[in-house]
Amino acid sequence: MNKSPILPPAMLGILGGGQLGRMFTVAAKTMGYKVTVLDPDPNAPAAEFADRHLCAPFDDQAALDELAKCAAVT
Repeated sequence: MNKSPILPPAMLGILGGGQLGRMFTVAAKTMGYKVTVLDPDPNAPAAEFADRHLCAPFDDQAALDELAKCAAVT
């Protein structure tokens, strides 16, 4: 297990861009992180603040592969 801290400006990934995702995104951006959100809704609340919005179904393999490139995913 890698115990190295993930420091800004690392890219963090979020599965789902609802209100909790929005709050996470705003907090992460305040700390200097970049954020990618995967959500099929083009108007997902977190997408407004995210650096990148992957607008695709949650089971879209190509979108999941892109999200997996993030330093951490939640």
